[in-house]
Amino acid sequence: MQKKSIFIVLFARMHRFLELRAMFTGIIETMGRIESVAEEGSNRTFWVRSPLSSSFKPDQSVSHSGVCLTVEEVRDDLHRVTAIRETLDKTNLGDWQPGRLVNIERCLQLNGRLDGHFVQGHVDTTGTCITRTAKDGSFEFDIRFAESFAPLVIEKGSICLNGISLTAFAVTRNTFRVAIIPFTYEHTNLQELKEGDVVNLEFDMIGKYLLRSLSLREKV
Repeated sequence: MQKKSIFIVLFARMHRFLELRAMFTGIIETMGRIESVAEEGSNRTFWVRSPLSSSFKPDQSVSHSGVCLTVEEVRDDLHRVTAIRETLDKTNLGDWQPGRLVNIERCLQLNGRLDGHFVQGHVDTTGTCITRTAKDGSFEFDIRFAESFAPLVIEKGSICLNGISLTAFAVTRNTFRVAIIPFTYEHTNLQELKEGDVVNLEFDMIGKYLLRSLSLREKV
């Protein structure tokens, strides 16, 4: 009964969360390119050019390489977003410069299909690409991450990398591997990913809720 109650609470919280928050699926719609970067105090403001920019509206939430950012202004095929210090510290946005490709996804519509997995757009940490291997048309990338997040990465589990819903395998305590089909490679910024590059990681939301619930019960 105790285990059953954990899952009941878990899914009740998820249902309430979905009603209140912008959510994504990790299925990239298009790519954008950073046109300009400006420093404003501890914040960074980006102008992004993309095929979807003209359809955006101010105050709309849009995932940029896995980071949920609010559209502040739209000018033709350009839109402006700002990242605060907390976001810059936990993501790779501090490295973004003009010319960089970013993955773009609009919010999930509740009457739409969930082709990837539930993604919040709240990056948990960054990882580093340590190996890039060509596989006769496809690619494999090995990613190193902080060992403190090891409980959240499981073999054949979902993980969001630069906003892309992927399956982790060859999992160790601080690394995992992802396989990229040609379509994903051609339509996301993984085409630019090389060894030493930093990527945004968001771990599976169900795993985070479950781990949190279990850790609280252990403290009682």
